[in-house]
Amino acid sequence: MDPQVYNTLILSDLHLGSDTSHAREATQLLKKISFRRLILLGDIFADLNFARLTKDHWKFLGYIRKLSNPKRGIEVVWVEGNHDHGLANIMSHLVGVRVYQHYEWDYRGLRHIAIHGHQFDGFQVNNLRMSRLGTSLYLQLQKLDFKSKPIARMIDRLNTRWLRMSTKVSSGALAFARHHEAQRIFCGHTHEATHIEKDGISYHNSGGWVDSRLTYLTIDETGVQIHEFNEHEYSERVDHRDSGEERGEADSALADLADESGLLEDVEYESVGR
Repeated sequence: MDPQVYNTLILSDLHLGSDTSHAREATQLLKKISFRRLILLGDIFADLNFARLTKDHWKFLGYIRKLSNPKRGIEVVWVEGNHDHGLANIMSHLVGVRVYQHYEWDYRGLRHIAIHGHQFDGFQVNNLRMSRLGTSLYLQLQKLDFKSKPIARMIDRLNTRWLRMSTKVSSGALAFARHHEAQRIFCGHTHEATHIEKDGISYHNSGGWVDSRLTYLTIDETGVQIHEFNEHEYSERVDHRDSGEERGEADSALADLADESGLLEDVEYESVGR
């Protein structure tokens, strides 16, 4: 029996550079399943500090670079998130993908839109400096947290509920889809996988890869599905080494990836809706 090939795979909010990022598991997922289109739906990075990236984080970026090779026949799309701002241009060159503010496509007679979702989060839009300060403090807290980062993960969940981001993002996304005459819209940002149907429009949130529940979306002829990553389904076991032990090994990873990617190549950077 031939393995299933999804039309589109969507994952978001890896927050590479954060100690809570599950980059290794995300790379395993990409190696395990087959798809024709990959949408990285924003907040692939935690902040602008490359020094935070571990070996696993660079391996994820390296694998994205491989997937973007035209010989593979896979369309790789990066939709910029609020944490990616300022990195998207250079990293799109490194991994060979195009970056969008929002991405639209048609599949099986339906209009689809992928947008990170921070655009519908009023606090994020109106308090950019405070949000960046909060991110910096949150990343520092992770260094003081226990190995499994229970305090940081709890704060992330409480932050989502306190700011009512899920409700704000879903409401704004549905209105955005209606304005653009789309039947399906996909967001990240909230770290909470969700599906809402309203007035003939389907809203899906892809969740995130920083908590204990790691989720992603797939689209095929049967519709849209929310999946939860289960490491026991994968032949390659996850090695939970402390991220601090790996940073020494990752020192040369940026140079290696830059050399492989060919920074002098012309890679388009498309900014839609700026």
